[in-house]
Amino acid sequence: MTFAKRWKHENLRLVLLSAVISIAMTVMLLVLLYGTADKSISLVVDGEENVVTTKQWVMQRLLDEQSIAIGEHDELSTPLNASVKDGDRIVINHAKEVTVEADGVQKSIHTTARTVQAALAQLNIELDGLDKVQPALSEPLTNAMTVSVTRVDKEIRRTEHEMPYKVVKKEDPLLEKGKEKIMQTGKEGLIVKEFEKIYEDGALVSQRLMTKTVEQQTVEQIVAIGTKLPEREVAVLSAPSKSEDAVTVSGETLNAKKVLNNVTLTAYTAGIESTGKTEDHPQYGITASGTTVQEGRTIAVDPDVIPLGWWVYIEGIGYRRAEDTGSAINGNKIDVFYESKSYALKFGRKKGFTVYVLGPNKPKSS
Repeated sequence: MTFAKRWKHENLRLVLLSAVISIAMTVMLLVLLYGTADKSISLVVDGEENVVTTKQWVMQRLLDEQSIAIGEHDELSTPLNASVKDGDRIVINHAKEVTVEADGVQKSIHTTARTVQAALAQLNIELDGLDKVQPALSEPLTNAMTVSVTRVDKEIRRTEHEMPYKVVKKEDPLLEKGKEKIMQTGKEGLIVKEFEKIYEDGALVSQRLMTKTVEQQTVEQIVAIGTKLPEREVAVLSAPSKSEDAVTVSGETLNAKKVLNNVTLTAYTAGIESTGKTEDHPQYGITASGTTVQEGRTIAVDPDVIPLGWWVYIEGIGYRRAEDTGSAINGNKIDVFYESKSYALKFGRKKGFTVYVLGPNKPKSS
């Protein structure tokens, strides 16, 4: 064996090791040259895209170079330990902490969603057409934002309301005075109303009337009021003129059928204090004779003393017509109608008046 062959045989391992080291150094040199070469990288951070130039070849080093911090909940399209190449497009979405209040529950999440709507979808919170969201669904999310969901429900409710019938009183000259007779029985009507009610998180916030329908009309109750006087009373009131008393008013002499002395006067109104009727009562302002009360005309009397429909002259007051009655008006008492409640109270009780009962016809001088 020659010297060369013997040397090669004895130093084969050394030759192989030298070859491996040469290859490794070549590779490292190529990597070093590649890593230090300029690379153009597209960075998309929270939807905003920028192109940067770098010599870095590892993702983490690139982020450090660009001062981009990555949190626990952030999303990256490329792992931190991955290599980066020229022309790469890297997407980074930073997570935001958002608090969502819905259905009586408050939840805090870290999300990379862009809008309020996307965050609600991530939490599987479904919305109905009337529900309210604050801020609006299209609003972009910001860190520490609070999103509230108000559940809105609409309800249509139907209610029934009775309408009281009106009592109409009509004088009947054939029916004895003081008696009443129902000529037509009244029937209540029916109104149906539909209301729209709006609830927010179970609490009623608004209500409006949508429809109002009369499903059944009322039927008036007609009552006949007797005005026929007993024969003996007619005889007294139709006595010859020699029994009549004369009174002069404004230059005109009036013949009184009857003169009432020491009469007590009080005052009343159409309101609940005097009649027990409110303004929505069907008989509000209607007298016992069926007329509508009128200041300067209407008085309430005892029909046994002054017939309904007859005119009187009250000294100091003037002409009035007997149109109404009252449970407290008996004998020589007269209740004078006034529109004003305060004036009626101020009027009080007055005694000692003389009243001339004139008859069913209004004097011309009045």
